[in-house]
Amino acid sequence: MRHGPPRQDAAGRLGETVNALHRPEGQRLCIIGSGAISERVTSLLAARSDAGLTLVGIATQPGVRRCGWWPEECRQITNPDDLASLSPDIIVEAAGRDAVREWGEAALKAARMLVVCSVSALTHDALRDRLTAIAAAAGSQLVIGHGALGGIQAISAAALRPLKQVTHVIRKPPLAWRGTVAEGLIDLSGLREAVTFFRGTAREAASTYPANANAVATTALASIGLDRTEVALVADPNVDKNVHELFATGDFGSLSLRLANEPMPSNPKTSDMTALTITHLLLGRTAALVV
Repeated sequence: MRHGPPRQDAAGRLGETVNALHRPEGQRLCIIGSGAISERVTSLLAARSDAGLTLVGIATQPGVRRCGWWPEECRQITNPDDLASLSPDIIVEAAGRDAVREWGEAALKAARMLVVCSVSALTHDALRDRLTAIAAAAGSQLVIGHGALGGIQAISAAALRPLKQVTHVIRKPPLAWRGTVAEGLIDLSGLREAVTFFRGTAREAASTYPANANAVATTALASIGLDRTEVALVADPNVDKNVHELFATGDFGSLSLRLANEPMPSNPKTSDMTALTITHLLLGRTAALVV
């Protein structure tokens, strides 16, 4: 005779799994940073009545004033120790490399997921290892935002088998490189043809050009690593978009991917795709159907 609780059928188990992932009450969101990416993500979420996400907090440095686009019910916090008081489900970092170091540990302990946009911060092995260990101990996830790379899943999947070579080329209008090291290497205002001003590893590119080449760190961490992923940075007067070209070969076959992203209206150094991929990730946390 069989004892114990009645056996569930497959449909019952699936129903419980779906209910656990798809919380009817939605998800509580906190964003670290109040710049262009944060504002764009907030506006994209606000346009989706079915988003199931509530922005409960914006984390900033002390002295930063509230912005007009913040929801009225959204709290401002300036100390990482206050993150837990928001009871967030998801925290998105969109404030730059220093914010990952300053807020990362508290975020991973306060929420089930920390989405890092400033991936160049994770080129520092010690910081990446420490945050990964904290996430494992806390039962949370350190998630690398795909940023401008809408098709990065293909390389992540390909990396399940040995990869031989991965190359990431970033091609932007010359003025998009203004304010970076490139300004001292070439005449950005006088270019008549494309110039490749940097060739090196993903670690070097992301460290030297964190605002413009942040995406190469994502490619590297998704594939063969920061020191084996090859990068070329190009100032090209013949393009009016931020172009990413990815090439990979390995046991899976070969991959060639090109994305020509519109710059974010409020920040030409950043692709609008960066905000779109973050928003898509967030919507996937509450949607009943995820693609």
